[in-house]
Amino acid sequence: MTRWEYATAPLISHALQQILNQWGDDGWELVTVADNVAYFKRPKGE
Repeated sequence: MTRWEYATAPLISHALQQILNQWGDDGWELVTVADNVAYFKRPKGE
């Protein structure tokens, strides 16, 4: 069974692509965006 860890990050419009690419490079998957906050998940390291 996959265990997940979650994180949130505020989104700044002038650096949006850079922020999302950095989180993606770190293994995080974007789940949703609400009120300028990005919600990410990734499999939890064992």
